[in-house]
Amino acid sequence: MIDRYVIPEMEEIWTSKSRYARWLSIEILAVEARAEAGLVPASDLKNIRDNASFDVKRVEEIEEVVRHYVIAFLTSVSESLGPEARHIHYGMTSSDILDTCLATQIKDAGKMILDELDSFGSALAGLVSRTRGMLCIGRSHGMHAEPTTMGLKFAGYYSEYLRCRDRLIAGLESACVGKLSGAVGTYAYLDPSVEEYVCSKLGIGIETVSTQVVARDRHADFIYALASIGSLLDRFGTEIRHLQRTEVGEVEESFGKGQKGSSAMPHKRNPIISERLCGLARMLRSYLLPSLENTALWHERDISHSSAERFIFPDSCGIALYSLSRAVKLTSNLRIFPDAVRSNIEKAGDRFHSQTILLALIDKGFSRESAYKMVQRVAMKAMEQGKGFIDMVRQDPEFKEILSSNEIAERCALEYHLRNEDNTLGRLGLLPADE
Repeated sequence: MIDRYVIPEMEEIWTSKSRYARWLSIEILAVEARAEAGLVPASDLKNIRDNASFDVKRVEEIEEVVRHYVIAFLTSVSESLGPEARHIHYGMTSSDILDTCLATQIKDAGKMILDELDSFGSALAGLVSRTRGMLCIGRSHGMHAEPTTMGLKFAGYYSEYLRCRDRLIAGLESACVGKLSGAVGTYAYLDPSVEEYVCSKLGIGIETVSTQVVARDRHADFIYALASIGSLLDRFGTEIRHLQRTEVGEVEESFGKGQKGSSAMPHKRNPIISERLCGLARMLRSYLLPSLENTALWHERDISHSSAERFIFPDSCGIALYSLSRAVKLTSNLRIFPDAVRSNIEKAGDRFHSQTILLALIDKGFSRESAYKMVQRVAMKAMEQGKGFIDMVRQDPEFKEILSSNEIAERCALEYHLRNEDNTLGRLGLLPADE
């Protein structure tokens, strides 16, 4: 992660010091498990617990020579111990600590992301509450369609948040598994009970069949969950950007005291948070492809995945957390302009009642094809002449014989577009508790 988007608590999870500390914890837990089985003297276990340590600079120095950072780490740890160092890494292979450590990193990073995702969900729920019952013009293909409500608009993002949450939880369950099964995963020199002990202490699951590594489709599940969060934020950010356009003006990002929108134009107030969310979502999605490609390793293992994962996990977790933190701020402080919302419905004219009239003709026994043709003729004429659609329907000789003025007025009430809003919000649990 570049400094501009770093959240320190997330960055710390992926530092070399944190990674080595997790490795050491795994190694000591494995010794504990073997000690409980009577395979390690209690005095040796105590010495390891009391004295085992590492030095990051020393690890780097050794790696320059041996070209293997796990061996470099183990050598540094051995230098802090006496003969009891022989119990460290007993029967294990590099991937035992690498993949088990990764599971704990994903677990801790995932918890932070899930908490921030829930904060975004709460902010969305608040936005729905603020805009419930607020009629606005709906748009399809970017063009005016029929009225909806701002509450329903934002409820759609809340619904997607719930799905993202389910995917994240499932992705964490899939990816947060470790393995201590040794080279090629046969438990030849370590009893499976050691793996069970270590993973239980770390609060992670166990890979069912680990070969020499945890299967990478598990990690792809997690990265897909992050990519889907990015797409939610992208879709939400895109909506805010459109609604903030000068020609629309229905919402606006908060604009702080002293903030400036343009180096050249002092009048500008731009949707910069929304735009940033859209850009970062592209990065989040970009990590999904190498994650999927990492699943195809040679035989029991290779390390073609390793270099890619040094970018994938720190960056994708960091981007997801940062993006969600910005999305919470954006959503919580989003300004809504009811007058502009109302004005845009009025500017739409009343051609959005075309389906209402279409269905009224169908209810009178007309075929859909003939009714559509009749309504389209008047709607296009109203648009081209800049006149009211309903007025032209009332004046049209063909319609006069079919629909009375009262029938038209009753059917074209805007309240029709509001009547099922609460039903939808109720499905999401977004209605106030007393309703």
